[in-house]
Amino acid sequence: MTHHPEETLVLVKPDGVQRNLVGEIIARIERKGYTIVDLKMVTATRGMLEKHYEEHEGKPFFEPLVEFMGSGPVVAIRLGGDRVIEGFRALAGKTDPTVAAPGTIRGDLGRDWGAGVQKNLVHGSDSTLSAERELAIWFG
Repeated sequence: MTHHPEETLVLVKPDGVQRNLVGEIIARIERKGYTIVDLKMVTATRGMLEKHYEEHEGKPFFEPLVEFMGSGPVVAIRLGGDRVIEGFRALAGKTDPTVAAPGTIRGDLGRDWGAGVQKNLVHGSDSTLSAERELAIWFG
């Protein structure tokens, strides 16, 4: 396995899987020049999701988020490349798909579905510390 200067976790959330956007999202990542180091489809357990979102425990959106993320399969991707954390987050676009810029994954493919939980297609780690912690949860 090739070592990359930086790695991050990318999740294609249940809405992206249900809408058959996994290929499109992966194609955008690959066109950007990042390397898929590992990839798997998994239905997350409640324990995994509680650990992943532990910093949000007690917030009003925590429970709906955990329920949504456990509602179907997720594609977990270990992504590598120079400045990949920052780069993927730019590629993903703003968290709210309604205001995410055109050309981003969320801006082009996402919208508000009025579901009471934000269905925004993808997750990307926000720092090297988060990436290490999250990759351990999803890839062991």
